[in-house]
Order: sequence, then structure tokens, then C-alpha cells
Amino acid sequence: MWIVLRPSKSYAVIVDRHLRGGPDTAEGGWPSQGCQRRPARRRAKERAPDRDPRPDADRSGSRDACLPTSARVASATPRFNGASVIEGGRTERIWPMTTLTVKAGPVRSGPSARLAAFLGLYTATIFLSALLLFGIQPMFTKMVLPVLGGSPSVWSVAMVVFQALLLLGYAYAHALVRYCPLRIAAAVHVLVMVGAFAALPIQFAAGWGKPPADGEAVWLLGLFLASVGLPFFALSANGPLLQAWFARSGHPQAGDPYFLYGASNIGSFLALIAYPLAVEPFVSLQDQSRAWTFGFAGLAAVIALCATTATRMAAGTDRSTRIPLLATTPASAGALWRERLAWVALAFVPSGLLVAVTAHISTDVAAAPLLWVVPLALFLLTFVLAFRDRMAPSQLVLSGLQVIGTALALFPMISATSLFVGLALHLGLFFVNAMICHGALYQRRPAAGRLTEFYLCLSFGGMLGGIFCALVAPRLFSTVLEYPILLVVALACRPDLAALSRTSLRDGRRRIVLAATLLAAGSAVTVSMLPASALVFGLLALIALMIARWRKPLVVALAGLTLAVSTAHLQRSASETTAFRSFFGIHKLSMSSDGRFRMLNHGTTLHGAMRVTSDDGTPFLGRPEPVTYYGMDGAMGTAIAASRASHGGRLGAVTVVGLGAGSLACHAVPGEAWTFLEIDPEVVRIASDPTLFRFLGSCAPQARIVVGDARLTLAEQTGANALIVVDAFSSDAIPSHLLTREALGLYVSKLERDGVIVIHISNHHLELRHILARAAADSGLVTYVRDDSGRTFSQSTFIAPSVVVAMARTDGDLEALHRRGDWTKVIPDNRRTPWSDDFSNIVEAMVDKVRR
Repeated sequence: MWIVLRPSKSYAVIVDRHLRGGPDTAEGGWPSQGCQRRPARRRAKERAPDRDPRPDADRSGSRDACLPTSARVASATPRFNGASVIEGGRTERIWPMTTLTVKAGPVRSGPSARLAAFLGLYTATIFLSALLLFGIQPMFTKMVLPVLGGSPSVWSVAMVVFQALLLLGYAYAHALVRYCPLRIAAAVHVLVMVGAFAALPIQFAAGWGKPPADGEAVWLLGLFLASVGLPFFALSANGPLLQAWFARSGHPQAGDPYFLYGASNIGSFLALIAYPLAVEPFVSLQDQSRAWTFGFAGLAAVIALCATTATRMAAGTDRSTRIPLLATTPASAGALWRERLAWVALAFVPSGLLVAVTAHISTDVAAAPLLWVVPLALFLLTFVLAFRDRMAPSQLVLSGLQVIGTALALFPMISATSLFVGLALHLGLFFVNAMICHGALYQRRPAAGRLTEFYLCLSFGGMLGGIFCALVAPRLFSTVLEYPILLVVALACRPDLAALSRTSLRDGRRRIVLAATLLAAGSAVTVSMLPASALVFGLLALIALMIARWRKPLVVALAGLTLAVSTAHLQRSASETTAFRSFFGIHKLSMSSDGRFRMLNHGTTLHGAMRVTSDDGTPFLGRPEPVTYYGMDGAMGTAIAASRASHGGRLGAVTVVGLGAGSLACHAVPGEAWTFLEIDPEVVRIASDPTLFRFLGSCAPQARIVVGDARLTLAEQTGANALIVVDAFSSDAIPSHLLTREALGLYVSKLERDGVIVIHISNHHLELRHILARAAADSGLVTYVRDDSGRTFSQSTFIAPSVVVAMARTDGDLEALHRRGDWTKVIPDNRRTPWSDDFSNIVEAMVDKVRR
């Protein structure tokens, strides 16, 4: 192989690196014809196509060197400007390059079996570590869901916790690599793995009972740290540590170990996909925890083997041979911190977008089961595709797609498109943005000597992005406003814009900030003054400008900012929707198209409505009438009426899980004691406000409202209930922990002997009647169902179709429903595994829905 080194002044050095004794070598290993001097002008002509394009390249002088054929690169200092590797007629550039210090020694002609085995060991170990790392996240989060009601915010907080632990693990790995010799660092980390193993198996930490009514996020952070903090911390350090050990090993590929990061992300990707499809449906949480413990023990043993082999290989290789050849530390402290800040920023944007796009899709596009898996899978896939020398598609193609996708995503009319188009647009744009950011990170990667520092900055940026979107944004914004903000920020992550900011924009930053501020302010003023039709044309013109000038990153970024601000103001001024955001989601208040009903939506699902005007347009001031799913003649209404009839015309104690707008309160009659269990304090505030909804004040002013998770608060109740109603769905997802065998057992323990359990199971994506019937059978209950899903929503009466199940100990307790003819008995399928706190199979519910 020929390596052409470019000295910066007068001569070129050509080194013929053949095996000792090859045809082009002289005795003693020195090249007979390999060291040549040529005048600078002749060299420039011969290598004009391969000229260093960097305008600020170092042009300082250097001396020529003639190298032995057995030469091996030993160290690097910033003297040469670039290099070309010529092999088999193919030329590749490696730059920025450095001056090379060369040390004589044996040159490997190819990867031996030992070297191949060593590489395979490290690849497999990193893969297994990532597999376990991502396996613990959904496993333990599922353990926590019964405590916090299955809220999507639990996943967001879990992601922040794991990112914070990942940062701590990377900081620990960086400290070991920087301050400890390989032998000592390996011994310390093996001890940490052993200590983490002592904290297993994975389980709910003792002493963490009922969460507080407020501050659930902080409580959840503490629970995660106490339960899985140490094992996750130990696992998170494995990736950078193993890559750093590999870089010190003297392996032929040790100079650029970043390819191992691909193995890590493939392991994470497979764990993410396998859990909901292959693990959760077939393996209980207890067995998952046991298998994970065995996997952790095996990983600890393999890591000890990796440490031993790396130490031995490093001991047989001169220290100077282990310095990589990719880049050097910036010359000044300012340049060093700018480089670190760029790493942090490029990691912040896709990590924040990961949380933001998930919240946006589940809130404004669709709330489907397992939908959160897709953005996270795409996020990991971009690391695999971007951390390689030849990224496909190219940054040029990605930049064009980014501009078009951002323009469409920010255009307010796009919200009226179909479900498929909306998902494809937002998920595709997220993939493109993540590819651009991760590709830019790979291009900016440092030498392997700074590998752990690089990953530490990436982890820090990722954690900041997650914290901003999961914890800070819900307190700042009433809608998912962080999503369009990050879309605009992502436009500034294009490599061409970053390059521009280092040169021509250095002296114009103040002008750019001033221009952006004026554009944002001008957009807000313009939106408030112009009619909506003119604004739509203005937004279309901005989109056309972004697409036409997509190669001008500064123009695109400023136009994108203007479009985002204009769209936000237009939507706020044109919409009568009021949004309230809490830890558990976004609640929207709006009016029906004819102005007769005020509606409460959580995500994409209607959670209640109340008539506010009569048909003649006058204010409606009478007793509120339950509508939507809660009409008197609907499934919920007839189930409550039948239960009341079986109790002689009056129920005693009634417990309702889920408050919503308070519609069910108007099914109460005088003399009955109704209690509502609600997990979200914001919902309680909305339902209790008489200016918004009057169900509670007009129909059940004496009803008790208990804030907290239903299973915990119901367990604290004393006395028996004649009726228990479960109407607790979050957006379009019903918390699975309220449908398990243990949950039904709790309901039965709080039920009178002839009491009835009514559960609202309307859902666009899940079919739950057979799952509930199987779990009910284990508690000695019979199950009936009324399915009105074939009917259509009535705009005149505002009655919505629903699917409701009723359960009781005997058929006689539900005789009134059976006589109606629109309720049918569900025969339990004993071949099914009943859902429990230890096992659930959401794929099964999705398949049942497709079959119907």
C-alpha cells in the first residue's frame, strides 16, 4: 500500500509500505525507490486534483523523511495538512491530517485469526451491553406504570432519567480513561460491574409507595434512581470504555474505533423492537428480570475478558503506536470549548426532537399503541447510518428534504391531512433531522484519544434536550410548542450553515440576531393585522422561498423562523381552543362547530361535552344533560340504570375511576354517595370550574373527589360499593394496569355481593372485551358487553357510540341488561393468558381489533 504524505512546503514523501524483503525494498527494510524528492511546482501539478480545499490550512514548513518498509505510524502532531491513501488504483482522502512520527516494527499483512477474534469479542460485548441497556428501560418503566396511571409522561420522564444516568456513566468512563492506566481502569470497572450485580434483580425499590398529588416527576426520578440507578450506570459506561480500550490495544483498526458505535446502536435498536413484539407478549416481568440478571452476569464476565485481552495486546505494543491519526486537539482553549459546544448542540436537537415529535404525534396526530417506539427506533437507526465514512443519503440530499419537510410541517393547513400523511411527514422529517445532526457529529469526531470526551458531550447534549422537552416545556407552554421551535433550530444544524458561521458570519452575528428578532416581531404584528386569507398566501410564499433557496442555509433558517412565528400566531388567533398542560398530557377546551357544546379533549380523544346554548341560540341554563359516551340511553347510562334497578331503585356507594368533564355525575340520584378518583389535578380543576362545566355543581355537589392513582386510592377505601365505574382513558389509551387480574381482584374486594363493575373500553386501536373476560373469569365474574361502535356520531344530539363491558358475580346480577337484547355475554377464552401486573400483551389486543 502507498501512503502519500503531504508536507506543507517543498517536497512530497512517498512511502512504499510492503512487507520486509518485498520487491521494492532494500536490505534492512529501507525502501530502495520509495523515498523521492520532487520540486514543489512539479508536485503541485501532479496532485492538483487532490489539492487540500481548506482555506485556512497550515502552510508551515516541514522536513522530508524516508521511512523503512516495516514502518508503523507512532504519533501525530499538527504539521501536515492532508494525506491520500492509494491502494488498488483507488485514492481516499484522510484529513485533517498530521505530521507522523514513525517507529520501526513489524507490519501486519492482514488480520490474523487472533486479531479477528479480538475484534469479534469487542463487537459482541458492545452489542450485548447495548441490548441489556435498552432492555431494562421498557421493562422497568412497565413496572412503574401501575403507580402513575400509564401516562405517556411516564415514558418522557423515564427517558430523561436514563439520559442523566447515561451522562454519569460517560463521565465516569471519561475519568477512567483520562486518569487511570488501562490495567487499573479495567480492574475498577470490573468491580463496579460486580457491585451493580449485587443490586439485582430489577424490581420496585422498597419504601416507594404512593406518589404525591403534586410533583410526580420528581418522585418518579427518585424511584428510577433507587431501583435501577446502579445497574444502568454500570452498563452506560461500557460503550465508551470498551471503545477506548480498543483504541489502546494496538489493533490495526484501533486508530478509528467509532465503527463500534454502530454495533452498540444495532443492539439498542434490536432491544427496542424486540421488547413489544417478542418479549412483552410472551415473557412475564418476573421472568424478564431473571433473564436480564443472567445476561448481566454474562456481560460482566465478558467485560473482564475484554479488559484482560486489551491489556495484554497493549503491553505488546509500543505506547506511541496507539495514538490515532484523525484529528488533533484545537490549538486554543477557545477553539476547544467551541468544538465541545458544537457537539453538545448537535446532540441536543435530535434528542429534544425525539421527545417533542412523540408528544406532537400522540397529541395532535394519533394516539396509537406502540407509537412511541417508532421515533426512538428511527433515532437509533440514524446513529447506525450516520456513524460511517460514506453516509447515505448524502448531506446534500438530506438538506433538501429537510427544507421541504420543515416547510410543510410548519404550515398550519397540513394538520387537516390524513393520518397516514401526517405520520409520514413528521416521522420522516424527524429521521432527516436526526441524520443531519448525527452525520455532522461524525464529521466532527475527534481522535480516539478524545473519544470518551466526545461521547460525554453527546450524552450531555442529549440529556439537556430530553430535560427541555419532558420537564421544562410542559411548564412553559400550554401546547407542544417546543416541536416547531426545535424544527427551526434543526435548520441551523446543516453543515453548510455551520461552515458559514465559522467564516463569513463571524463578524455578522449581531446583524443576524437583529434580523431574526425583527422578522419574528414583524411576523407577529402582521398576523394580527392582516386577514386570514392574505396570511395564508403569505405563508405559502414563505414556503416557496424556503424551497427555492434551499441551498442558502441562512435564508432558509430565517424564513423558517418567520414561518414558525406566523403559524403560531395564526393558529392562536384563528382558534377558539384553550389548552391546559399537565404532567399527564394536554387538555383542550373548544366549542363545537355549531356553537352549542363546549368540549374537553385529551390528545385526540373527546373526553366530555356540555351544552352551553339552546337550539335557538340562547344560553342553556338548565340541568346539564350527559352527552357523548354518557347519554342516558347509551351503554354507560343503561348499565348504571340496570345496576340501580337491581338494588331497588337506589345505589349506595358508587366509585367512578376517571373524572373527565364530570358527565357521569348527572347519572347520580339523591341519596347516593358518589366518589370520583382522578389522577390529574388539572382535570379536577377543569371539571370543578362552573364557568367551564356544571356537571358536578348541578348534579352531584356532595360528590367526593380523590386525587391519585385509582388502584392506590381505591385500596385505601373502607366499605363496599354497589357500583364501580372505570372510565379512565388517557387520550386514546386505556391504562392497562386497570384491566389486569390484580386490578379486577381489587374491584371485587371493594364490591358488594350483588355489585356491578362497568368499564368503558371504547378505543380506535385495541379490542379489550376478550382480554377483560379472561381476567374476570379468574376473579369469578361474568362479563357482558354492549358495542355501539357501528353507529355514527350524532351532531344533533351529540351522542357518540361507545363500547362498554359490565361484570358481576352472577348472571342474575346483570339480568336487567341481558333482557334488553343489546347486551351480549362474552365467553372467556381459557387458552389466553390473562393480563396481570406481571404480564400484558398489547399486540394481542391490536390483533383482536383487526379481526373485528
